[in-house]
Amino acid sequence: MNKLLDIYSDYLIAQNQYATAVGLSDLLEDRISHDKITRFLNGEELASRELWEYVRPELRKFEEDKGGVLIIDDTIEEKTYTDENEIICWHYSHSKGRCVKGRKLL
Repeated sequence: MNKLLDIYSDYLIAQNQYATAVGLSDLLEDRISHDKITRFLNGEELASRELWEYVRPELRKFEEDKGGVLIIDDTIEEKTYTDENEIICWHYSHSKGRCVKGRKLL
């Protein structure tokens, strides 16, 4: 994929406030411009298939070296009072046995 994806994901994991392209660029002492980061983020839309293709080699290496399994779970962050949009919508909650409005996370 792209080395910028690694850098940006590490930045998101380590960031404890608002994550911005300008913030990442500042952190990297302008070695990567905020415009380049923004263009990258606005580029192609990545889906589950691309994510799997990206992480599969590392997971297979770990699986061969140490053995084990990968367990992925989802959760819903409820946003009862937020208007519906591209991210906030209705999802079926198996724990509540009904649909709830919120953001589904993997």
